[in-house]
Amino acid sequence: MKGDMKNRMKEGLAYQAGDGELVADRLAARKVVHAFNGSSPEEEEKRKDLLKSLLHPESEIPFIEPPFRCDYGYQIRIGKHFFANFNLVILDVAPVTFGDHVFIGPNVGIYTAGHPLDADLRNAEWEHGDAIEVGNNVWIGGHVVICPGVTIGDNTVIGAGAVVTKSLPENVVAAGNPCKVIREISAEDRDQYIALRFPDGEIG
Repeated sequence: MKGDMKNRMKEGLAYQAGDGELVADRLAARKVVHAFNGSSPEEEEKRKDLLKSLLHPESEIPFIEPPFRCDYGYQIRIGKHFFANFNLVILDVAPVTFGDHVFIGPNVGIYTAGHPLDADLRNAEWEHGDAIEVGNNVWIGGHVVICPGVTIGDNTVIGAGAVVTKSLPENVVAAGNPCKVIREISAEDRDQYIALRFPDGEIG
């Protein structure tokens, strides 16, 4: 089994993070993240290049406000027009996939990592990961935690402070701890927003 820990991690099997290859991968990611977080707001192209080198090669280049943290980077795949506010943390020991037009508020944690409930296995440094998928047009509010194995459907909005332990369908508002569906999103939500926020009735 020695030397196979990276493959085991990618396959969702139990693995030990102290494996030399995985340690090296995390160090490489931390160096990139350190450079990204230390960059100035004027260094937009530098930030883009750093994220391009860090993320899955099929990712679009996102807009992420520093500071940002992740484990490996190469298991994070991001679609078009992605925005994340300050203090995004992604533990990507399993794949994390975002669709297009995803908005993420500040202080959000997206965690694929898990550990055995059995203390002996846990103390032997075994762990695992379960993939997370976020659909298109999803808005994740501030201080949300998304737990391993969760899928979030298209157009769904997650209220601030939610702890998402189970998958959510598309086109809903969900919130709470544990996070639950509150209601569906309808055309009335658009009409009410326009009436409140565009008093002249015109959208520029």
